[in-house]
Amino acid sequence: MSRKDRHNNSYNNDRNNQSINQSLKREFKPQRPRFFKNVSAFGVTTILSAGLLLACGQISNADNNSSSNAKGSTQNSGVTRSRDMLPSDTLKQMQALPQLTKGLGDTGAAVIDSSKPTLVKFWASWCPLCLGTLEETESWRMDPKFAGLNVVTVASPGHLNEKDASAFNSWYAGIQADYPNLPVLADGSGDMINQLGVQVYPSWAILDKNGNLVHLVKGNISAEQAYALAENAENDFAELKSGNAKPANVKTLDSNNKIETIKQKDGVYYNDQGKPINTRSIYLAGGCFWGVEAYMERVDGVVDAISGYANGDTANPSYEQVIRGSGHAEAVEVIYDADKTDLETILKYYLRVIDPTSLNKQGNDRGVQYRTGIYYTDPADKAIVDAALQQIESKYNQPIVVENEMLDNFYLAEMYHQDYLAKNPNGYCHVDLSLADDKIKPSTRVQLAPANTVAEVLDPKRYANFDKNALKDTLTKAQYNITQQAGTERAFSHEYDDLFAPGVYVDVVSGEPLFLSTDKYQSGCGWPSFTKPIDMQVITQHQDTAFNMVRTEVRSRVADSHLGHVFPDGPKDRGGLRYCINGGALQFIPVSVMPQSGYAPLVKLVKEQ
Repeated sequence: MSRKDRHNNSYNNDRNNQSINQSLKREFKPQRPRFFKNVSAFGVTTILSAGLLLACGQISNADNNSSSNAKGSTQNSGVTRSRDMLPSDTLKQMQALPQLTKGLGDTGAAVIDSSKPTLVKFWASWCPLCLGTLEETESWRMDPKFAGLNVVTVASPGHLNEKDASAFNSWYAGIQADYPNLPVLADGSGDMINQLGVQVYPSWAILDKNGNLVHLVKGNISAEQAYALAENAENDFAELKSGNAKPANVKTLDSNNKIETIKQKDGVYYNDQGKPINTRSIYLAGGCFWGVEAYMERVDGVVDAISGYANGDTANPSYEQVIRGSGHAEAVEVIYDADKTDLETILKYYLRVIDPTSLNKQGNDRGVQYRTGIYYTDPADKAIVDAALQQIESKYNQPIVVENEMLDNFYLAEMYHQDYLAKNPNGYCHVDLSLADDKIKPSTRVQLAPANTVAEVLDPKRYANFDKNALKDTLTKAQYNITQQAGTERAFSHEYDDLFAPGVYVDVVSGEPLFLSTDKYQSGCGWPSFTKPIDMQVITQHQDTAFNMVRTEVRSRVADSHLGHVFPDGPKDRGGLRYCINGGALQFIPVSVMPQSGYAPLVKLVKEQ
């Protein structure tokens, strides 16, 4: 019996004695809902899930592997403590928050009736969609149809780029007269959005009468969705709690192998300027999807994470079919803001919480459905995935068994699996969620304008737009030590030493192209080695007499970054030189990503080795 089967047997207790255990075991049969008269074809589950992709978002700016198979590492138990989840006394937490709208009481206790379900709107002052819907939210609270439902809003001063508490309170004091009946609770700790993994605004939490999270919507909800909730509140959201119900927007692939998603009109995420966020998706399998989903939602730059079943043999399988052998992997669609982070960084977060050498097993879970895998929909992502897996191979004594494939199919998991750990604070988790707080900095490269010729790509003016005074904040400690203090990384310590994927290596400070994979070779010295730079003009050479030696130091032209040294013991048939370069001074750009990264004219110079 898997841990989920065991856990589901006690599901009723985990949900504070809610009477839904039987609904988890029966087959969900859609029927015309009597509680929502204006949308006869949809139940509240469908109404809500159709709006999952409506949001405006702003991402906060605010490696060690856990496997015993890793060289020199110790095993991490990976069991997440309940303090990392949504606390079970959510209502009490909100009732204790200060309430800012004059005339509605001083704390949340004055606007939250603990005998009713609660609809919570998370919003920010910088979010146009939030501000544009405050009046609508206030009207719902005053509408008699919402009499059986608490409607409150929560702001988090000092978090997710919101003003600090003093500035926010002053700002809101100037506009609150426009919304005299709208409760605004101020969570200065940011605990609620952190525990729920909220990184886009507006977002909504639906709580039952006991204060348990029933559903979390990363994005806005429409008027029809709100009215459906109001009418369903009387039975304490029984349909949303129905165990086998699935969200409506099931993902499939069309004939061109592209993701085809059932979306509401304008189903996009928006940034703080009201413009669509540049979102991309990657599908990650890492054992039980409960922990992977909760972990990835806490990663900076991730807009949303959705649990589902990937690359199996059965169309739209149930959880029962998956555990009986449908061939699917429990996977999570990770939707990220490509202007805030990148796939390389997302994969680094993922690889730190799985054992990549364990076949069909993670944590206490065993079975094909618990295999590890990275599934992409854009062929250009393959090189990035290849590089990420190749980079970690040298850290393990056993072979890497993470699947690396195009996504063949992905079906959303049942509603009770979505945001499971937020709904069940004591639920099983094999992932250490706190590792999401150990931030991995994404690439610091400046966005480059398109270039049409090699000469344009090598123009030094393209790479001069970096902030030298901010390097301590934009570089890791190791990168700063190497590039700015002429430090040297330990031999055989950097993943680029064993990386031979096609692409270009650029200065980690400025993005200036320095070396091609075509000229990289395995020297055995323990540092990435090249027979020549991409062009002699991109480097400078200096005599180095440190350590009682006479060596030739190599630095980058534009940023003057220390790179390494050049020696006359390279391959004779390739010029006889060995450019011995610190991996921490470089940033690798896979050939498939070079065009959109501003290095298109160099693609023709990259040759497979």
